[in-house]
Amino acid sequence: MRKQDSLFIAGAWVNACGAGCATVTNPGTEEVIGQVPLGDERDVERAVTAARQAFAGWAATPSSVRAGYIRALAEQLKARADEMASLITAELGMPVQWCRAVQVEGPIAGLEQYIHLAALMDEVHEVGNSLVLREPVGVCAFINPWNYPLHQLLGKLAPALAAGCTVVVKPSQETPLHAFLLAEMIEAIGLPAGVFNLVSGPGAKVGEALAKHPDVDMVSFTGSTDAGVRVAQAAAPSVKRVCLELGGKSPLLIGADADLAAAVRYGVQDVMINSGQTCTALTRMLLPASRYAEALELARAECESLRLGDPLDPQSFLGPMCSAAQRRTVREYIQIGRQEGARLLCGGAEAPSEFERGYYLKPTLFADVDNRMRIAQEEIFGPVLCLIPYADEAQAVQLANDSPFGLSSAVWAGSSERALSLARQLRAGQCFINGGAFNYLAPFGGYKQSGNGREWGEEGLAEFVEVKAIQL
Repeated sequence: MRKQDSLFIAGAWVNACGAGCATVTNPGTEEVIGQVPLGDERDVERAVTAARQAFAGWAATPSSVRAGYIRALAEQLKARADEMASLITAELGMPVQWCRAVQVEGPIAGLEQYIHLAALMDEVHEVGNSLVLREPVGVCAFINPWNYPLHQLLGKLAPALAAGCTVVVKPSQETPLHAFLLAEMIEAIGLPAGVFNLVSGPGAKVGEALAKHPDVDMVSFTGSTDAGVRVAQAAAPSVKRVCLELGGKSPLLIGADADLAAAVRYGVQDVMINSGQTCTALTRMLLPASRYAEALELARAECESLRLGDPLDPQSFLGPMCSAAQRRTVREYIQIGRQEGARLLCGGAEAPSEFERGYYLKPTLFADVDNRMRIAQEEIFGPVLCLIPYADEAQAVQLANDSPFGLSSAVWAGSSERALSLARQLRAGQCFINGGAFNYLAPFGGYKQSGNGREWGEEGLAEFVEVKAIQL
């Protein structure tokens, strides 16, 4: 049981103005494992005031000093990586075989690149009779998701610190405990008071207050598209910068000349990691009609081989859904898919009989999906994969792009050259070719209703930068 009784504001642990606490539940056991304070608008006011007061000093701090704090935070995370991974497994339900590498070690690597990128803030370019330089955007509000909590938090925090911004963080109520552990590390490295502030609480109070606050210069939000629209609307009257990383319904286009077994295995596993609770999950598998029947059998065999089980069991490939509410939503979509006429290949909405407790759901495949179906157009955010046949390459590209989203995509073809040709035709913020790995040095973000702005890499730093021209 991890009880957090205080918020972290202005470099100190303080009592919340808001009343009561929210409990955190282990999705595998349904047991309460922690609690956090319920902050409110008054806590937001205190945190924003602290961030505003700290901004001038932090912005003027040499980039090498800011880089030193980022390095120190990375060392803290490395030293307590097991603790952080165990905590995220407990509050999210991601199995231990994935959690350390995906939820902790990867984000640390992403954090470390900003040790070096902080120096970009010192560069001055001469253009004609002007000097062009970078300055930090100001006070930033981060409204974070529950599915990759540390990854998304560091993807915002690292470039903000490198740029010289101060921040107020609101973690998700589903998985807030990791943020309090991170705040302990920030306290330990002696980051100046007010540079980092943590306020937990409901989005309707804390999140909206942050988005609306006139002293917040930028808000970065990760979550559903509907919630992102509300954040943007709340931010609009003060004309603050808004960075949105939203939903996805990403395609995996498998070419007729692809290694079909490898491609299908990759696609099934990509969706089922983290029980489908991944915004970039390749939830639409586009298959050549000439090899469709073969692909269905490969997908069924792969899906049925994946072990659904206790997140603490290193043999478990996928664990429970994060919450009862999320499982209920996914079950509703499975019923919708059957009503729409898609063929259930394996899995389904029924509770797995081997689990008496926990928010478990079988990995599910739908065959014969029409891309106009709701299950092919709407983000389900669960272990559900749609298998869609196509007649030729032109139709495959059309189907891949026939989506309101454009966060991610993938292509598997007989050669990297052919795959690259197809990748250039897909309208998405990133494309993975023949199983290419995620790269923290590259920009991450979406097209269309998947959001705007970018995280990670130099482009991630640019989100926190104002560009000034000085005419001589």
